Amino acid sequence: MKIKNSLEEAVDPYGDDHLGSSSDNPIRPDAFELSNPEKIELIQEKVADILHILGMDLTDDSLKGTPNRVAKMYVEEIFGGLHPKKKPKASTFNNNYKYGEILVEKNITLYSTCEHHLLPIVGRAHVAYISNGTVVGLSKMNRIVQYYAQRPQVQERLTIQIVEELKNVLGTEDVACVIDAKHLCVNSRGIKDISSSTVTSEFSGAFKSKETKREFLDYIQLDTEF
Repeated sequence: MKIKNSLEEAVDPYGDDHLGSSSDNPIRPDAFELSNPEKIELIQEKVADILHILGMDLTDDSLKGTPNRVAKMYVEEIFGGLHPKKKPKASTFNNNYKYGEILVEKNITLYSTCEHHLLPIVGRAHVAYISNGTVVGLSKMNRIVQYYAQRPQVQERLTIQIVEELKNVLGTEDVACVIDAKHLCVNSRGIKDISSSTVTSEFSGAFKSKETKREFLDYIQLDTEF
């Protein structure tokens, strides 16, 4: 018997097409009414149901802890960036040394999850800004990338969110981000193209000019392996 529900009917026309909604993640207003332990307990039950439906024997030593491990991973790790309380505090400092050129933090390791198939996105983020009087600690740029990456994501949205957050933190429009990442929903299923990667960019303020954009992209190409 073929089961077809309204949700399946709604998404079927799009197939594997890469879709996005807005620059904000689609989070419900009541998303944080449940505590993390409550969410873990509920998700654990659902994961166990999925494995049971697939025919797995959950009494096996290798599998009986899997539902709990997956639930904790979802809530506390790979989707931890959904919770606003985990947003990094990005303290700024006066640019007392009057550095007025581009600052680039490149090759930031990025792990995220595609919201279409809940499979990993793995790649590098390159972030840059030009100070208008304030600077931010270098590690905070990595933490901002990590925070927005730890959600079910679309790479285009993630790129925009990183730039918008740094603009707010630094009080400047002169921010840029480029992400180059592999999507396992492309690499390991569907078309199974293991060689392709996805590149997205967002340029704001001075980085919209051809010269500044080119300078930033040239910095990304520098060989800095040690």
